[in-house]
Amino acid sequence: MRIGIFTDTYAPHINGVATSILMLENALRKQGHSVFIVTVNPDELSYDFENSDRIIRIPGIPTGIYDYRLSGIYPVKAVNKIKEWNLDIIHSHTEFGIGTFARIMAKQLDIPLVHTYHTMYEDYVHYITKGLFDTPSKKIVEYITKFYCDKTAKELIVPTKKTYDLFKEKYKFDRNVHIIPTGIEVEQFYKENSDKHNQKVIKLKYKLNDDDFIIIFVGRIAKEKNIEFLIENHATLVKKKKNVKLLIVGDGPDREELMKLSEKLNIAGSVIFTGKVPWSEIRDYYNIADVFTTASYTETQGLTLIEAMAASLPVVCLDDEAFNSIIINDLNGYLFKDNNEYLDSMMKIINSKELRKRLGSQARISSDTYSSKYYAERVIDVYKLALDGMEHSEKRSFFAKAKDVVKKGFHGK
Repeated sequence: MRIGIFTDTYAPHINGVATSILMLENALRKQGHSVFIVTVNPDELSYDFENSDRIIRIPGIPTGIYDYRLSGIYPVKAVNKIKEWNLDIIHSHTEFGIGTFARIMAKQLDIPLVHTYHTMYEDYVHYITKGLFDTPSKKIVEYITKFYCDKTAKELIVPTKKTYDLFKEKYKFDRNVHIIPTGIEVEQFYKENSDKHNQKVIKLKYKLNDDDFIIIFVGRIAKEKNIEFLIENHATLVKKKKNVKLLIVGDGPDREELMKLSEKLNIAGSVIFTGKVPWSEIRDYYNIADVFTTASYTETQGLTLIEAMAASLPVVCLDDEAFNSIIINDLNGYLFKDNNEYLDSMMKIINSKELRKRLGSQARISSDTYSSKYYAERVIDVYKLALDGMEHSEKRSFFAKAKDVVKKGFHGK
């Protein structure tokens, strides 16, 4: 099968969507499929053709939201190259910019479009509105999302039931919605695959001792991640156990503000901000920690949660629909609703090495469910469904059907 993945964010970007796409791309190729990427050029206002023209980077302008850039909806220089790819399926991973281009190309080339909805956009409106006109802005986002997903995609993929409920209950989406948790290459986070030397270097860099108990958070340092909750509760934990450290891995717009908060609470010495960390080193950060935590309330799935579990870390996280299908209390971690539950869960884990070992062992077993191989197999099933639907569509032209016969004769998949 020849698959075109259209996305606004792709390596070398480090974020959940980019990671998801990279995992899917690698898994699809391992299964013998040809994968092509259409994305935004992260550095320049120019076109870039990579990997024997299998990756097209389209010029885009900065949006002011992290590293995201917005491209034009019909970049002419890319069209002829995409036609040459002779795609069977287009899989879009964004609703805007490149996503609109994917929609146009799918219609123009008569190729079925599958769409994955990654982001709860209503939770991010404040970055644009700065707190003004939030309600009407959310309505606009809802309208655009419903229009894109309902009118163009043959099949829709979401990572969790939380997102499924958004479409089925709030948006009243009356077409197929497939819940497929995003897969990751879990084995790369296993303890035995982590670099012991790198772990020592990290500990020396941040002055961490072998007897320190390390709580780790990995992600964007931003309002929706609710890191303030973790820091404020850390002030209570430190009073009970002086050797507890909070390691915050990542960067973002709220970093300076949160550093000031830790200073205000007189815990700056036990709250460590690493800033942006290269993707290749992330697993070593997980593997120096004792427990992973997050209080984020805007996740559609939370890939860092699964990464941490693969590294045999117990998880203490907010009782949110994005997480409660992954974390089972007292099996692989704990879910909390408020400060007291968070502190109680943390103190249990801090005080019992045996409990940490048991929860961590089960966490690793649980993470295997989210392997990239299993993810790709389920996505391929959706591709086949979309292709089957296209084949039986009464709107399909005779020319398009003839084109499929020719395509199958040439590349045989």
